[in-house]
Amino acid sequence: MFSNRTKDGRNNICGIKVAQLRKTLKISQRELADRLQVINLDIDKNAVQRIESGQRFVTDIELGYLAKVFSVTVEELLNV
Repeated sequence: MFSNRTKDGRNNICGIKVAQLRKTLKISQRELADRLQVINLDIDKNAVQRIESGQRFVTDIELGYLAKVFSVTVEELLNV
Protein backbone atom coordinates (compact mmCIF):
# COMPACT_ATOMS: atom_id res chain seq x y z
CA MET A 1 0.00 0.00 0.00
CA PHE A 2 1.25 3.51 -0.86
CA SER A 3 2.03 5.89 1.97
CA ASN A 4 2.60 9.62 1.60
CA ARG A 5 4.64 9.81 4.80
CA THR A 6 8.32 9.23 5.46
CA LYS A 7 9.45 6.05 7.20
CA ASP A 8 9.46 7.90 10.52
CA GLY A 9 5.91 9.22 9.98
CA ARG A 10 6.72 12.77 8.86
CA ASN A 11 4.43 14.52 6.36
CA ASN A 12 7.35 16.21 4.63
CA ILE A 13 11.06 15.70 4.00
CA CYS A 14 12.08 19.36 3.97
CA GLY A 15 11.14 20.27 7.53
CA ILE A 16 14.40 19.11 9.07
CA LYS A 17 16.41 21.16 6.56
CA VAL A 18 14.14 24.19 7.07
CA ALA A 19 14.81 24.05 10.81
CA GLN A 20 18.57 23.71 10.25
CA LEU A 21 18.69 26.64 7.84
CA ARG A 22 16.55 28.81 10.12
CA LYS A 23 18.78 28.08 13.10
CA THR A 24 21.88 28.81 11.00
CA LEU A 25 20.42 32.25 10.28
CA LYS A 26 19.63 32.60 14.02
CA ILE A 27 16.05 33.65 13.38
CA SER A 28 12.87 32.57 15.11
CA GLN A 29 10.00 30.70 13.52
CA ARG A 30 8.03 33.93 13.69
CA GLU A 31 10.75 35.82 11.83
CA LEU A 32 10.87 33.13 9.16
CA ALA A 33 7.09 33.44 8.76
CA ASP A 34 7.47 37.23 8.53
CA ARG A 35 10.14 36.90 5.83
CA LEU A 36 7.90 34.54 3.87
CA GLN A 37 4.99 36.96 4.18
CA VAL A 38 7.14 39.80 2.82
CA ILE A 39 7.62 37.80 -0.40
CA ASN A 40 3.87 37.04 -0.55
CA LEU A 41 3.54 33.61 1.03
CA ASP A 42 0.71 33.76 3.56
CA ILE A 43 2.05 31.62 6.39
CA ASP A 44 2.22 32.03 10.14
CA LYS A 45 4.57 30.93 12.91
CA ASN A 46 2.40 27.92 13.74
CA ALA A 47 2.62 26.66 10.14
CA VAL A 48 6.41 27.01 10.25
CA GLN A 49 6.48 25.01 13.48
CA ARG A 50 4.33 22.27 11.93
CA ILE A 51 6.53 22.15 8.82
CA GLU A 52 9.68 21.80 10.91
CA SER A 53 8.16 19.10 13.09
CA GLY A 54 6.88 17.18 10.06
CA GLN A 55 3.22 17.52 10.98
CA ARG A 56 2.33 19.58 7.90
CA PHE A 57 2.50 18.81 4.20
CA VAL A 58 4.46 21.35 2.12
CA THR A 59 3.30 22.35 -1.36
CA ASP A 60 5.62 22.89 -4.28
CA ILE A 61 4.76 26.59 -4.20
CA GLU A 62 5.80 26.79 -0.54
CA LEU A 63 9.04 24.94 -1.33
CA GLY A 64 9.87 27.60 -3.89
CA TYR A 65 9.31 30.40 -1.41
CA LEU A 66 11.31 28.64 1.31
CA ALA A 67 14.19 28.14 -1.12
CA LYS A 68 14.07 31.82 -2.02
CA VAL A 69 14.11 32.99 1.61
CA PHE A 70 17.08 30.73 2.42
CA SER A 71 18.87 31.40 -0.91
CA VAL A 72 19.11 27.70 -1.66
CA THR A 73 17.68 25.45 -4.36
CA VAL A 74 14.54 23.39 -3.91
CA GLU A 75 16.73 20.30 -4.32
CA GLU A 76 18.79 21.38 -1.30
CA LEU A 77 15.61 21.56 0.80
CA LEU A 78 14.67 18.05 -0.28
CA ASN A 79 18.05 16.45 0.39
CA VAL A 80 18.19 15.04 3.87
